[in-house]
Amino acid sequence: MSKRASGILLHVSSLPSPHGIGDLGPEAYKFADLLVETGQTYWQMLPLNPTGPGNGNSPYFSHSAFAANPILISFEILVREGLLSAEDLGPAPGFPDHEVDYETVMIYKLQVLDKAYRNYKSGEDDDGFKAFCERFSSWLEDYALFMALKTEYDGRSWDNWPKKLRDREPEALEKARKDFSERIEKEKFYQYLFFRQWFELRGYCNERGVKIVGDIPIYVSYDSADVWLDPHIFKLDKEKKPVAVSGVPPDYFSETGQLWNNPVYDWDVLKETGYSWWIKRMKHTFEYFDIVRIDHFRGLVQYWEVPAGEETAMNGEWKDVPTYDFFDALIKEFPGFPVIAEDLGLITDDVREAMRHYDFPGMKVLQFAFGEEKPDHPYLPHNFVNNCVAYTGTHDNNTIKGWIKEESAPEERERMARYLGVKAGDVDAMVWGAVRALMMSVADMVIIPVQDILELDQSARMNQPKTGRGNWKWRLKPGQLKIEDCARLSEDTRIYGRAR
Repeated sequence: MSKRASGILLHVSSLPSPHGIGDLGPEAYKFADLLVETGQTYWQMLPLNPTGPGNGNSPYFSHSAFAANPILISFEILVREGLLSAEDLGPAPGFPDHEVDYETVMIYKLQVLDKAYRNYKSGEDDDGFKAFCERFSSWLEDYALFMALKTEYDGRSWDNWPKKLRDREPEALEKARKDFSERIEKEKFYQYLFFRQWFELRGYCNERGVKIVGDIPIYVSYDSADVWLDPHIFKLDKEKKPVAVSGVPPDYFSETGQLWNNPVYDWDVLKETGYSWWIKRMKHTFEYFDIVRIDHFRGLVQYWEVPAGEETAMNGEWKDVPTYDFFDALIKEFPGFPVIAEDLGLITDDVREAMRHYDFPGMKVLQFAFGEEKPDHPYLPHNFVNNCVAYTGTHDNNTIKGWIKEESAPEERERMARYLGVKAGDVDAMVWGAVRALMMSVADMVIIPVQDILELDQSARMNQPKTGRGNWKWRLKPGQLKIEDCARLSEDTRIYGRAR
């Protein structure tokens, strides 16, 4: 990451597709080609884990920290490989072309994937599937059983299953594996299809000099295979209910903080195990990505612990993490440890010191730079350091145009316009002035959300923190992103020495 370079932020779900949600098919390869043609080095995306309606379809709240989202599987590729026929796709629902209708997509894609599984079962044995199951058995077996049981018990959380299954008594688990063997195999097969397509796409990108920047949340969902399998590493009571949950105190995004409600780790137990769960998780994460952004990095130095049952995150307290012992163990296991620390929000000296100690690059978001007249503000491009990743905005921010028009105060717009050397009323000039300011900075890595490249307004926002509905839906319309739309990006990439 020390080479001067740039890239684009675009989640897989936001790609165009005839099947209601972006996937790992032709449009993903077209986007990889566009990155190459415009001189970009990085494709940044969000977590690829399974999503669901219970958590607003957020990729940051999943039933598994290891499994992938089967609705991102490309049907075009399965048709090409012969696992599906055109008839199997049937008459698709009338999907909107500008956003994801998750409920309709989930029903349709799982029905078609079931046909792919039936077609597989009626054909010859696939040695690739067997090899995949063996390679990823450390998490795949339990995840598949977990999903089979969720189906059997109408989607209820694992703590509401029969006690013997809740507590993972060996005889009950063995009986469930026999009773639901087909469901279990089907879940494993879906993971096989995803990872086969993913490894092909990642290889295509890497061969052309494009690196994949991924993202992991530091926490996992309570209703997940992870907590069900390893409850001892979380702060739970005797009934396996959370004693304390995660969040952040009041900050830029919320006056009452953000109550995430994930169970928090028992770091004493993690330390006793040599952080084996985290090592296993990071090893698998590097199967996905070349570089990993750790969401809410400060929670690996100190975390905000809220008593379970609170309605807001205000009544929490900071708890320490054995940071240096933890990262020493990870770096010993993964020399180089290519991560980006998401260090936004309330960052204290101990967090900064840990980042300096390990030389982890942090994040600079231009939208946060103009709230006050402060020439030494760390998010102003002339104050950047080399070892950072600069963004116009992230998936949690408005687009630049949306922020300028809808969220910024008049004095912020004026400061931004003066800094960029453009007229405050010329919004398009301000958008590209923002991109250019980052490109000419000393930051080693610059990442621009695709919405800002296309000068889109607030209707293209991906996520608004603390709102449970309407997020994660935005996607490109067919033909909306063309190489000619990226002429300015290509030029700035070349002029400021970031071309591959």
